[in-house]
Amino acid sequence: MNYHAYYPVDVVNGPGTRVTLFVAGCEHQCRGCYNQSTWRLDSGHPFDAAMADRVIADLTDTRIPRRGLSLSGGDPLHPANVAEVLALVKRVRAEAPDKDIWAWTGYTLETLTPPQKALVEELDVLIDGQYVEAQRDANLVWRGSANQRIHRFERGSQSPSTGV
Repeated sequence: MNYHAYYPVDVVNGPGTRVTLFVAGCEHQCRGCYNQSTWRLDSGHPFDAAMADRVIADLTDTRIPRRGLSLSGGDPLHPANVAEVLALVKRVRAEAPDKDIWAWTGYTLETLTPPQKALVEELDVLIDGQYVEAQRDANLVWRGSANQRIHRFERGSQSPSTGV
C-alpha cells in the first residue's frame, strides 16, 4: 500500500484533533474529486512499518490529545489496500483503544466484499458513496455530495446507524 499524505495533527477530517492518512488508489475516479493525485495505486510513498509506528506514536502522544484516526485517499477500501489498512486499524484498536476510527470510501455499504466488510467492522464511522459533482453541497458535514452517507457503528454491532 502507498500513501499520499499524513497529517499528525488534523482538525478537518473528523471531529476533534486527529491523525489522518490519505492512502493511494481509487477505482471510482469521481468527476470533480478534490484529490485526483491519489487515484493511482503506485503513486505516493510506501506505507511501511516505520510509518505504522509513527501513526501509533502520534495517536498515543499525550502532548497533543487526539480523538482518533481518519483514513481517506484515494480509497482505504480499495481492494489492494484492505489488508494493510485492516492491519493498521487492528493495531490502533490494540494500542490506542480509546481512539475512534473514521474512513471515507467511494464504495457503498451494500456493495462491500467480505474483506471490505471485515475492515468496516473495525470502524466507528464510515462515510460511503462516490462523490457526485451534481450533488455537491458545501454545507454538508464530513462529506462533499448529498448522496454520501455517514454510518456510525457501535463496537461489536454489525448494524449501522445511518444519518448525517
